[in-house]
Amino acid sequence: MVVLEVCANSITSALAAQEGGAYRVELCENLYAGGTTPSPGQITVARKLLNIQLYVLIRPRGADFLYSDIEFETMITDLQYCIDAGCDGIVTGILNADGTIDKERNLILVNMAVNAGLGATFHRAFDMCADYSQALEDIIELGFERILTSGGKSTAVEGARNIAQLVKQADGRITIMAGSGLTEVNAADLVLFTGVNEIHGSLQKRAKSKMQFANDHIVMGSTIGDEYAIDVTDADRVREVVARANKAAN
Repeated sequence: MVVLEVCANSITSALAAQEGGAYRVELCENLYAGGTTPSPGQITVARKLLNIQLYVLIRPRGADFLYSDIEFETMITDLQYCIDAGCDGIVTGILNADGTIDKERNLILVNMAVNAGLGATFHRAFDMCADYSQALEDIIELGFERILTSGGKSTAVEGARNIAQLVKQADGRITIMAGSGLTEVNAADLVLFTGVNEIHGSLQKRAKSKMQFANDHIVMGSTIGDEYAIDVTDADRVREVVARANKAAN
């Protein structure tokens, strides 16, 4: 069985992932920035409504993965909220300035999660490391259960050769989950070529606003975009990826 984890940017997306047959949800916000920690309200309501596994992204901001003391304290506080809310796991990752794994801080987060019965995924901070082979060994040593990676490239398809090498090096000691740019078209090939049994994607569609009045002379954010549309996970796309990936694996 190939496991699909859906990167859900809202409760609506998380529920669509569940409807489509996803095994797990990674709940986050601000996907345009690579994802950040969702609000306590999102976490609480998602836990109430989801029957599948709920993992929450612990990332205080976008950009790099080198965090200040205040940012790290925020991550600890967010993680504790996830524990109290009954989440199944967390998704996180911290690097040193030289591109190595910050063992000390990651260990604190992993131990908090594991001691409370939660799983822990090391996210695509891995793809920003200076040495993937060494980073893999460090992450295994720290006790993470899986690594989400695009093989050091912008998409998993581009990094497929590197992902396959990571699967080989891991040799069953940790799960390698391929993610970034996953679609119905490439899911089967990604599974076949890399040998992964877990894949990750947002699988979204554009949903138009139900507003009857629209002011088209204003931009609410810092970049120009459609103020009357949002991107949400599509249950049909989820269903299609699950079917194609598992057909390829079998």
